[in-house]
Amino acid sequence: MYVGSMRLSRVIPGLLAVGVAGAGAAFVIGMRNKSPWLQDRIRAFSKRFASEALKTAGMEGVTNGVVLHVGRASGREYATPVTPFPTPDGFVINLPYTSKVDWAQNVLAANSATIVHDGVDHRVTDPRVVPYAEVAPLLPKGAGVFRAVFDVQEFLRVTNVD
Repeated sequence: MYVGSMRLSRVIPGLLAVGVAGAGAAFVIGMRNKSPWLQDRIRAFSKRFASEALKTAGMEGVTNGVVLHVGRASGREYATPVTPFPTPDGFVINLPYTSKVDWAQNVLAANSATIVHDGVDHRVTDPRVVPYAEVAPLLPKGAGVFRAVFDVQEFLRVTNVD
């Protein structure tokens, strides 16, 4: 089929590419602006599919880890997949959805958690929300790219109990 002088088979892939690029741009802009609407949908999606991420998170040789924490009101134990960056005295975790997420609030309220990273359980304490400037020297270069693209301003810094 032809549209004007162009074949439809050439138009459709181009339109799909524009649509995907537009959706990607909207996602990045929404994350950078901390859009509550977008963040609520991403959190809902993440909670629904967290079990898949938890299958390998924290295992030896895997970048992603798990924060084990206790609910503030429920007292229930939770496991949340995160990307912890080891530091000389503990870990730094980026907070792309801000520190208002449930798991971060639970860790802050309890003043402790367990981070499973690279196959090892690390009991941590003294959680504090810190700005990028404080943790920038501790992060690998790749983390800076993620931070810049999504305009991550807050990080959770914790100290190993050991």
